[in-house]
Amino acid sequence: MWSLMSKFLHEGGIAVLDGGLATELERHGADLNDPLWSAKCLVSSPHLIRQVHIDYLENGADILITASYQATMQGFKAKGFSNEESEALLRKSVQIACEARTVYTQKCVECQYPSSHPIILKQRPILIAASVGSYGAYLADGSEFSGDYGAAITLQTLKDFHRRRVQILADSGADLLAFETVPNKIEAQAYAELLEEEDIKIPAWFSFNSKDGINVVSGDSLLECGSIAESCNKVVAVGINCTPPRLLHDLIVLLKKVSTKPIVIYPNSGENYDPERKEWVQNTGVTDEDFVTHVNKWCEAGASLVGGCCRTTPATIRGIYRTLSKQ
Repeated sequence: MWSLMSKFLHEGGIAVLDGGLATELERHGADLNDPLWSAKCLVSSPHLIRQVHIDYLENGADILITASYQATMQGFKAKGFSNEESEALLRKSVQIACEARTVYTQKCVECQYPSSHPIILKQRPILIAASVGSYGAYLADGSEFSGDYGAAITLQTLKDFHRRRVQILADSGADLLAFETVPNKIEAQAYAELLEEEDIKIPAWFSFNSKDGINVVSGDSLLECGSIAESCNKVVAVGINCTPPRLLHDLIVLLKKVSTKPIVIYPNSGENYDPERKEWVQNTGVTDEDFVTHVNKWCEAGASLVGGCCRTTPATIRGIYRTLSKQ
């Protein structure tokens, strides 16, 4: 798989990531008002997760990110699941994505649609990225957007929290690990040390989030956070996710100062999130058309993997695919 990652990341090409998962699950009828958020569907409606994955593949995505962002051993246990059941649900998140890839690949083999057909059926390598959300995501209190975990949370605390989850996801059949929405330097360091201590055999990427275009959301320097990813041999890409599109160009430029690794970016729609009401503020983001106008500039600045995060849709990903297909 390292050779396939090399093809994606080191031969001058650009890969398309998928887009927002929770928004699409809700559009398909899922109720995500739960501490498990999208991971709730691993229990209640895995067929919806599979369908959303297929929707993104049919709109040009090369990489699927699993529904494990909010899936943690601790979160499942709080819901009454045993250790064995919790581990099985983590593996299930990867299994569902793999099933979607198989269904899509079979469609590509069997179906003949004219080029004008809205569904994109194109045989190509498709990777599965097992999502690892931050400690703040598990808390479900908005701290993933502040990075403020308090003085009681140490490097060792974070490693202990993530360890079993990372072990399971790394051994689940995924092609890589996606450490997403990393809000502070201490959690980046915890991830880097875990990858080495556990001798994780699949590659990983780190993606941070920012509110000011200079630092990660905790106020820690993006340059310092990017340097942690750069120094870890297990990390093959570093980037930004769940950040407004208007900030991405400057953040890419900053990361290029400290990292020689490919840059992965998947911004949100630009909408503001209200952590107290736990909802997105309507009409505060950009349209798909505006979002896609940034894509070429991001790639010119150095992005190698481009997709969308919260509130982006299959239509957003189709726009990215079409834009990059013209190059």
